[in-house]
Amino acid sequence: MELTAEQADRAAGVLLGTAAGDALGAGYEFTHPSPNVVIEMKGGGAFDWAPGEWTDDTSMAVAVARAAAESVNLHEEPGLDAVAAEFITWWDSKPADVGAQTSQVLQWRSPTGRQMQIHAHELGGLKAGNGSLMRTAPVALAYLDDEAHCGKAAAVVSSLTHYDMQAMQACKLWTLAIRHAVLYGTYDGVRQSLSMVDAGFWGPLLDKAETGAPEDFPKNGWVVHALQTAWWAITHTDSLPAALELAVRAGGDTDTTAAIAGGLLGARWGASAVPEQWRAMLHGYPGYRAEDLTALTERIVDR
Repeated sequence: MELTAEQADRAAGVLLGTAAGDALGAGYEFTHPSPNVVIEMKGGGAFDWAPGEWTDDTSMAVAVARAAAESVNLHEEPGLDAVAAEFITWWDSKPADVGAQTSQVLQWRSPTGRQMQIHAHELGGLKAGNGSLMRTAPVALAYLDDEAHCGKAAAVVSSLTHYDMQAMQACKLWTLAIRHAVLYGTYDGVRQSLSMVDAGFWGPLLDKAETGAPEDFPKNGWVVHALQTAWWAITHTDSLPAALELAVRAGGDTDTTAAIAGGLLGARWGASAVPEQWRAMLHGYPGYRAEDLTALTERIVDR
């Protein structure tokens, strides 16, 4: 798709924003930073990340993005097979951290997307974790010229590991909002996308995020509270760095909520809004740095 310079900057911001939020939050995961704590890209945390290293959140987003760069349609069987294959390649790299729900699915090393969906569907217990929302951002890049299939692709890519209506609808809403932000430079897509999901369920949750506080949605390992945390941070600040810091200060699953926020923030403010100091530090699976994320974005948009 042919983009203006401003749209191209915003498209490049999608993966960079995701990675920046992820790496910023990695050192604070499972904590609740006090107001006097300086939020910085320090590394450490539960898995001893290096400063600037992204976690499984961005690694899985990169896997989706790599499939999108090679496949025409993520919402169709060949596209889902490509995503599934990228997930298995990442799984075989023995990552330091894999979400519990994702691990239960990927351990089967399913050779096709359909078989991976079946394993995800057959999982017992609660299945609405935030592990598919954290990686949904690059789906928007593959569908900048196709709103209808963008939502479908977000849902079915989610279903590869999170075969749950809340998870799939969250991914649909957020991905459509990212697409809108890349094209138009606003957050209006968040509310507009309610028409594509259960508005009666999601509308009040967005309202609560805009008027409430993190203690109102504290279980942000759950996809619903994760989306609310990200939207709260975005709507209570006026810049990408400030919103990512606020997402981390909300505590809990800090790398994931900041990664989720970062995808939409990058789509709204662009790659140019990601501080150069952060961009210089960013790195992670599969040996990528910030410039590789930008190159990958260009491949998706230009295919």
